Amino acid sequence: MSSKKKVMTPADFDKAYEENEVQLRGIVWFVGCLSVLIVLVSILMWFFLSQMHDYRKATQGPVNPLALSERERLPDGPRLQSAPGFGVEGPNGFVNLELTQPAAEYLELKKQWDSLEKNGEKDPKTGAVIMLPIEEAKKRLLAEGLKARSDDAGKKLYDDSRRFYSESSAGRMETEIRR
Repeated sequence: MSSKKKVMTPADFDKAYEENEVQLRGIVWFVGCLSVLIVLVSILMWFFLSQMHDYRKATQGPVNPLALSERERLPDGPRLQSAPGFGVEGPNGFVNLELTQPAAEYLELKKQWDSLEKNGEKDPKTGAVIMLPIEEAKKRLLAEGLKARSDDAGKKLYDDSRRFYSESSAGRMETEIRR
């Protein structure tokens, strides 16, 4: 009485292919439950973060008096033209030159210099004239009448102004004369 028992193996040798035993129902349930959990956790995290933000606003103390402002936090110049804080300090306040043409700084400074040359400058505190326009300064200088020194002291001053230290004197005496 020999009976052949069929042994169950994962592979069926009578078929030319392997059967797929993965059930689609389990995968769909897993993906669905995972999606619901992701949405639930996201909503809970949003709620907790908003509660923490409200708590921080409620318990926030006074502003630190030693805290630096945005402008003070910037490093000293020079800065790149695209960097925050790139600009020129002018008579009318700070001129922001971020993301402008490369020559913008020079053009702004040239505008300020031309204005100073044309209009002069006054001290903001006292109102006294600090710098005159070029044309007015020339007129005042010529109106005063310059006096030239023609005595021996003037000749000595002229000769001394032409002398310089040479290498041969090792910097001890003014020996050479400019020509």
